[in-house]
Amino acid sequence: MFRHDLEVIDSLRRDAVNTREPHSTGIKKLQTYAGQLVWMSGKFPIDIGVEFTWYPALGYHTEHPLVQNNLQYELLNILYNLAALYSQLAVSSNRSDTEGLKTAASFFSQAAGVLAHMKKEVLPELRMANPPDDMDEATLEALTQLNLAQSQECFWQKAVMDQYKDASIAKLAARVSDLYNLAVEAAMQSEAISSAWIHHMSAKHHHFAAAAQYRAACDCLEKKRYGEEVARLKDAVNCVNEGLKECRGGYISKAVVDDLHGLKKRVEEDLKRAEKDNDVIYLQIVPPKPELKILDRANMAVARVPPQVAKPYEYFGDHAEFGPALFTKLVPFSVHVAVSIYEERRDRLVNNNIIAELETMTDRLHEILSSLNLPGSLQALEKPLGLPGTLVQHAEEIRQADALNRLQRGFADVEKLCASDKAIFEEGKALLAAEEEEDRALRLKYGTQRWARPESRADPSPDGGAKLWNQAGDVDGYFASSTSSDAVVREKFAAVKETLAILAGPDRGMMDYIPNSRRTEIPELLKPAIGRLRGVYNDVLRLESRRRKRIESLRARSRADDIKGDIMAEAARLERTYPNTAIVPAHFEDFFDKRLDSLYESELEALEKEQADQEKIVSEIQRANRDFESQKKVIGEGGNREREKALQRLDNAYYKYKEIVSNIEVGRKFYNDLSRIVEQFRNQARSWVNERRQEARMLEDELSMPPLASLSMRSSQPQSPPPQAHQSPAPSSYYMQSPQRQPVRAPAAQSPPVEAQIQSWADNVPQQQPKPMPPIASMQGAWMPNMGIKFSGPGAGGSGGSAGQGQQQGGGNPPGPVRGTWDPSSGIRFG
Repeated sequence: MFRHDLEVIDSLRRDAVNTREPHSTGIKKLQTYAGQLVWMSGKFPIDIGVEFTWYPALGYHTEHPLVQNNLQYELLNILYNLAALYSQLAVSSNRSDTEGLKTAASFFSQAAGVLAHMKKEVLPELRMANPPDDMDEATLEALTQLNLAQSQECFWQKAVMDQYKDASIAKLAARVSDLYNLAVEAAMQSEAISSAWIHHMSAKHHHFAAAAQYRAACDCLEKKRYGEEVARLKDAVNCVNEGLKECRGGYISKAVVDDLHGLKKRVEEDLKRAEKDNDVIYLQIVPPKPELKILDRANMAVARVPPQVAKPYEYFGDHAEFGPALFTKLVPFSVHVAVSIYEERRDRLVNNNIIAELETMTDRLHEILSSLNLPGSLQALEKPLGLPGTLVQHAEEIRQADALNRLQRGFADVEKLCASDKAIFEEGKALLAAEEEEDRALRLKYGTQRWARPESRADPSPDGGAKLWNQAGDVDGYFASSTSSDAVVREKFAAVKETLAILAGPDRGMMDYIPNSRRTEIPELLKPAIGRLRGVYNDVLRLESRRRKRIESLRARSRADDIKGDIMAEAARLERTYPNTAIVPAHFEDFFDKRLDSLYESELEALEKEQADQEKIVSEIQRANRDFESQKKVIGEGGNREREKALQRLDNAYYKYKEIVSNIEVGRKFYNDLSRIVEQFRNQARSWVNERRQEARMLEDELSMPPLASLSMRSSQPQSPPPQAHQSPAPSSYYMQSPQRQPVRAPAAQSPPVEAQIQSWADNVPQQQPKPMPPIASMQGAWMPNMGIKFSGPGAGGSGGSAGQGQQQGGGNPPGPVRGTWDPSSGIRFG
């Protein structure tokens, strides 16, 4: 039925994952597939049954794919690549004119919008304990701010190109600086963004802070505020110097470094001129930096979510951009969930709010009758010899039900279910305890500062240790409460076991148990009181019988209440009324309320009448019983006391049996429901423990690496040059583009996955991660600990090599610093 839909979605995925080049045609491919994924999330559960494999794009584990059976994980990766494509299109745009700058700014803003949408809408629905490092909240926030900063930078460059006023350019530059700073702050919290990116963004932050102050100083010169001009130029010099400090590690491209040096030279020249003019001519006070007015900001960059991403449902249709929605004839998964919610709510309403109330009223009625010694006192007089008819009926029911064996089997079933649930629960707890002990041992081994991950009981992830340990405490409470309740029910059974055995036995045994009355005739004076009491008691029996039939009828109606057809019609109505909205169970709330009210509201209202009828009949039977007891005292009728007690004990045992049967059924249902809870707890614990152990192995591998394993060693081999930026007359706009995540099914997946990259406007990009250190054995001339450290003084040649000797022979001066590659045979000089 859905073969065509499956072929289409597979084709859409192929087109989406093979979109590699920065071309605008790739936007529609990614948006269409993402839109269908959003639509499918309303039709299928999140664990759809497909293993989606993706390589990370950022971080230090880009060669290790992550496999997840998660529809939202697939959507997150596709949107990530869409944001990367927008940033690549922005980088590849022609920014030599204003139109190209506007296009680049728009692409950067859309990249930021997609990333913000991922963080706000998709990531919370991911349901993964640990999201991928390059798509966690901190990384997405850093990438969002980075793209916004680059979009704002395009507006700044356009203002420079169009020769806006200095004050306006200063406002734009100040906002660029702010956005780069926000990107740095978020990147510091990310595990995926490298130090090279952080240094680059920090340099840009200081660069544009200096540019903003420089433009503000130019505005001050124009407005003849010469003292403020000097103060802002001084601050600009400080900002430039801070930016140059970020260049010390060689992370920043030569173009950005040259721009910083050029800006510094320009600012220092203007500062020298401004100080001279102010000292000689204007003599204005130079305010300290805290007294300078904070520059106003002009924010032009906004995270703009493409409408195809924000509202994909509006783009489905036979002639719409995304084409027809797939799997439209498939019943949405949310409808199945809604059916389960309705059935659970209906059963809770019927069983807890109606039937439980009726049974509670019946139990209270039996307690009152037992306290009045009814029907034993009546039966002793009405039937002074032999067995009363109602007692014979109760005994026959007990025999047919095999009451004693039935209760024993029920207790055994409950005990077996309880033991099974406890075993599953203890298995889950044992997993948590073992993981906690492993984590504690590793924390002691590496120290709390190096073993930087939450403790087992403090892991805040959605299905993490904190939640699981709290759930374990709750389940412990369930078992403690149920064990106490089981003991109470067993005590009830022990109290009536012998009496039930008499009821379950032959009639001769009951006749031996019940003594006969000494009087065989009822006194005439007592007959009216007995008649009134018997009439009221019969009313009680009729009330109880009517109530029992009502409960059976209500249960039958509840079982026959099939909502599937009606809820399908309601789902179809919702899809027609709101075609651009995904159906979720919450949409059926009004439908549920109306249906439950129409079917069961009358039963709820009848409870009040039932309670009133019972109170009325209880007061009547209490009054009739008082008259009966007073008449017995008047005529001195007390010879039937032993017979009354025996009959009452047998009657009480019968009703206690019914109560214990109900208790056992409740216990059986409780442990069956609890089994689902403990199985889910064990499965979640097992999954979380496996994730923690995998995380621990990765963390151990990182901590066990040699100290220099992640650094590139300087050698005689040529290193790849730093990326060059496009030269522009103003400070260079050196942009970053986001690399795409690689799916395992992509054609290029057999080659190493794309590494995180920093790209200028035109040039190729280096890898984000430093190359791993080659084996020591293959490094010729590397210093080894057994070589010792050689000190070479001004006049000592030692084994210092030709470079040092040539300097001494030529002029006798102390040897200067040796440039180029260090020769280990020359030792180490301190000077």
